[in-house]
Amino acid sequence: MKKRIVLYKRLSDTLMARLQQQVDVTWVDTAGPDGLARLRDALPGAQGLLGASLRLDSGLLDLAPQLEVVASVSVGVDNYDIADLTRRGVMLTNTPDVLTETTADTGFALILASARRVVELAGWVRDGQWQANLGPAHFGTDVHGKTLGIIGMGRIGEALARRGAAGFGMRVLYHSPRAKPAVEARYDARHCSLDDLLQQADFVCLTVPLSAATEGLIGARELALMKPEAMLVNIARGRVVDEAALIEALREKRIRGAGLDVFVQEPLPSDSPLLQLDNVVATPHIGSATHDTREAMARCAVDNLLSALAGERPANLVNPTAGR
Repeated sequence: MKKRIVLYKRLSDTLMARLQQQVDVTWVDTAGPDGLARLRDALPGAQGLLGASLRLDSGLLDLAPQLEVVASVSVGVDNYDIADLTRRGVMLTNTPDVLTETTADTGFALILASARRVVELAGWVRDGQWQANLGPAHFGTDVHGKTLGIIGMGRIGEALARRGAAGFGMRVLYHSPRAKPAVEARYDARHCSLDDLLQQADFVCLTVPLSAATEGLIGARELALMKPEAMLVNIARGRVVDEAALIEALREKRIRGAGLDVFVQEPLPSDSPLLQLDNVVATPHIGSATHDTREAMARCAVDNLLSALAGERPANLVNPTAGR
């Protein structure tokens, strides 16, 4: 008898067919007005869940006493109470590796767009304001040869370091709980304290996971340490930054600008002060949003799910002590 899973993320026809060959699939579109209610109705009797961007609280998990695995189509797992899942004996899997390069591309796109004022000046041209040669008021800043500060030297941080060092001749500083000698050797990078990085970097890029230790990591004090000409790039999670403090620093031009792909509230409200600032490039959480990468992430999640339901140890198990 096939095991039953609840799917709350659309998959390609190929992946859906693969799933349906091996498990009974109940599809729930949680984006609709009654999506959460329909999800609740579908949870009893489910052995597996596959999806993303949904906070699975204890109330939902209580409805699925037979649950064995949650396969998240994401690398971040801040939507899940890992301790609660582990206590219940429910495996949690994610999709690392497959989105590393794409997300690093997004980070560097934000660095370049912010430095060269691409979005602002493209809008200026579209509005018909380009009537004469540019003057200093419209100049940006160089990226090549500058100092790149990376907060969080995981897979994505290293991919950013490679782009900065090899592609743009940048000096690389990084802050992480532990030094990474191999990274230092490859990119001539230097491990330093958070304060030292903030004081020296021209571009500060956040790639840390959201946790109790990183929530609010960059606040008013940290922003005050940055150079006036420095820029902040966030491809981590919105709550890693004190958004109100960032808005104030940008308004007062205490830092040059920011490139943001993540926000405290998503979607970003249309009345957010961030959208009123010319020195902000804001994108709608596009870090891994390419056709190739999203399909690879979904395929990885399906692999994880089917492996766990077959009694195997999935390749990307977040909570290894949740074994049955």
